[in-house]
Amino acid sequence: MKHFMVVTLFLCGAALIFAQKPEAFIREMTGTVELKMPGSEKWVTAKQGDRIQEATIISTGFKSMAMLSIGNSTLLVRALTRMSLESLMNQDQTDTINLGLTTGRVRADVKPPAGSKTNFSVQSPSATASVRGTVFDLDTTTVRVIEGKVSFQPAGDLAQRPVMVSAGQESWVDTDSGQIVTPMAAAETNLALPALPGQNAISGVHSGTRPAAENSGEGNLVIEVKVGPSRGISNAETK
Repeated sequence: MKHFMVVTLFLCGAALIFAQKPEAFIREMTGTVELKMPGSEKWVTAKQGDRIQEATIISTGFKSMAMLSIGNSTLLVRALTRMSLESLMNQDQTDTINLGLTTGRVRADVKPPAGSKTNFSVQSPSATASVRGTVFDLDTTTVRVIEGKVSFQPAGDLAQRPVMVSAGQESWVDTDSGQIVTPMAAAETNLALPALPGQNAISGVHSGTRPAAENSGEGNLVIEVKVGPSRGISNAETK
């Protein structure tokens, strides 16, 4: 038994040693891209090949962009975007990538390494979206799911259960109450006819105040996450 315990501990230790943390770096860039390193108040001009540490803030200027490699995944940071790489780790053969999106627009092609998994999440000031093997669009308040499912909940409100949003559905954060609007209520709101002058809106259809679309200088703030075989990165359509 003692020998077995020694061997087990040795193997566990070896697994920890060889579990490599994913690396992040700037693969391509154009225009003005700046970085604010952890613990620093200074912005520095980025250059191609720069490695990105955890808690680094990335900012892009007008008509600028940066393409980051994060482990096996690729992140295209569009113009007038400010985001941070909150956490980057590998544990139990799973890459964990958490991003903070303050403003702007990004597109990610999330590709798990061979034989392992990737947990990918984006948190905005209003909400948190977590990948569940899916493709989705996200701005700071609204999620639209193209494939699969997304777990969606208000930022900082752990008491409220996440809402599961499926393919073809959308959900958003009610700007009045801060609550998540269910996909069914969102669908009813989208289908509701506008009230005639002097009349109330259709009864029974209420989803709170829908947030207005944000403008990042190149259209609505959007994140599209693709999980599975890499299909490459293409320019996002502006709306």
